[in-house]
Amino acid sequence: MWNRKFGRNADHRKAMLRNLATSVILYGKVETTEAKAKDLRSVVDELITLGKKGDLAARRKAASYIRDVVADEETGKTVLQKLFDEVAPKYADRKGGYTRVVKTGTRKGDAAPMAYIELI
Repeated sequence: MWNRKFGRNADHRKAMLRNLATSVILYGKVETTEAKAKDLRSVVDELITLGKKGDLAARRKAASYIRDVVADEETGKTVLQKLFDEVAPKYADRKGGYTRVVKTGTRKGDAAPMAYIELI
């Protein structure tokens, strides 16, 4: 499905991207390796596009991908609700390019190039 394998089998790779996509929507910004950030960009953009559609089919498709995590403890709002209620309406007038990858340097242990992926 994606170009890079990251030294993982398909199930582990999909779970990793699913977890990272959930974190980007939850926190707005995540630091990871540059290659993971570049692959994650298309996943998050697709989820935001589903959020902009806003119909039941789009909500179910996004729910099948995003992890069921509570985004706000006070209200009990989940990440899926945050995507459809807060994040997607912010990009209603934009046709794409919802995320940005910013290179930050190298990791100490193995000198892997690191980057932030953030919602613009």
